[in-house]
Amino acid sequence: MTLKPDEWIKSSYSASNSNDCVEVAADPCGSIHIRDSKVPDGPRLAVTPAAWTAFLGYASRR
Repeated sequence: MTLKPDEWIKSSYSASNSNDCVEVAADPCGSIHIRDSKVPDGPRLAVTPAAWTAFLGYASRR
């Protein structure tokens, strides 16, 4: 997945008309940010690109 700075992307497993989604974006420094679409101004989890790649690899095997 290629993320552009400040572009929030919904999970491909989320319904297009639903707000119950996980969204991700990359910041200009390269960190990956994760948020709940229901609370866009709420808390965000920031991880390194390596941690995000590892998570995606783990999740895809489940």
